[in-house]
Amino acid sequence: MGVSARSLEQVEDAITITQFRTLVALEGHGDTRLNQLAERLGVTSSTALRMVDRLIAAELVTREENKADRREVLIGLTSEGARLVCEVTTRRRAEIAAIVAAMPQEGREDVVAALNAFAQAAGEATPSVDTAAQLRW
Repeated sequence: MGVSARSLEQVEDAITITQFRTLVALEGHGDTRLNQLAERLGVTSSTALRMVDRLIAAELVTREENKADRREVLIGLTSEGARLVCEVTTRRRAEIAAIVAAMPQEGREDVVAALNAFAQAAGEATPSVDTAAQLRW
């Protein structure tokens, strides 16, 4: 939890942890209907709508009519929302890399495998091979 909180420190004036979680869900799944987003976040549709309204006001997400089905409205990230997710995720991965690097070499591979399995189970993207190499994992 400390790593997560520290990774958001530089943007905490602009966004809450709950709002960031919403951005991550959109980043991981692309444009999404409001009901799907609410389900992914484990909140009611009205709670998700209030969150989306705040994020639209902050210019971090969009709400647009689905061109394929005009009855649907899709929620998506703006370029600024995507940049914010990337910035926080990069900072978080760098901190985790420093923690892993401080561990004894013989246990590192097991920890990295466990972290990747944890991220996959949580539905988060795992770092690319290039990113892992940069982090010396």
